[in-house]
Amino acid sequence: MRTLLDLVLPSECGGCRRPGTLWCAECARTVAGPPTRIRPRHDPGVPCWALSPYRGPARKAVLAVKERGRGDLVRPLGLALAAGLAELRTPGRSLILVPSPSRRASARRRGGDPVLRCARAAARSLDGCQVVPCLRVWWGVRDSAGLSARERERNLRGRISAAPLPAAAGNAQVVMIDDVLTTGATALACARAMAAAGSYLDDILVTCAA
Repeated sequence: MRTLLDLVLPSECGGCRRPGTLWCAECARTVAGPPTRIRPRHDPGVPCWALSPYRGPARKAVLAVKERGRGDLVRPLGLALAAGLAELRTPGRSLILVPSPSRRASARRRGGDPVLRCARAAARSLDGCQVVPCLRVWWGVRDSAGLSARERERNLRGRISAAPLPAAAGNAQVVMIDDVLTTGATALACARAMAAAGSYLDDILVTCAA
């Protein structure tokens, strides 16, 4: 049943803007996987995977969540990540999802951290999976939009830290989740921060690779 809000602000697909649906089947297929191996310029020393190139419906959906307040797209993007994680998962191992960190100002502006929300949506549909937001961005980090690969690396150097994973993590497969991977500077900084805290990533999975 359509709500009064639907009548005032009709729903539209977050990928193609087709009216009457939040995320159409055609756009959903663009992030349906299986994950593709990618090799960023800054190699984090961890296998990196993406559900889609950073274009078309996938790009529009990521931007809609981050910049247009489309929180209704968190669940379908989370389910796409869950399907990708199921492909990457080693049989018999539990999963720990580590969301890539966001600047606090960005998270406040967006009404919450979209990467964290998508990771939690993914975890809810997977058995033996938990989200551990152990990465932090410290003061002084700029928005990476418009920065070159070298500028991105300098921007993040020494400004991401990690808390150790809980001892209960045991033999879990640890996967960092992010929305977009471009140069790999963020992935590299996060992998280094995890290692410094005595924890290690097994994989990195992103929605889109630029």
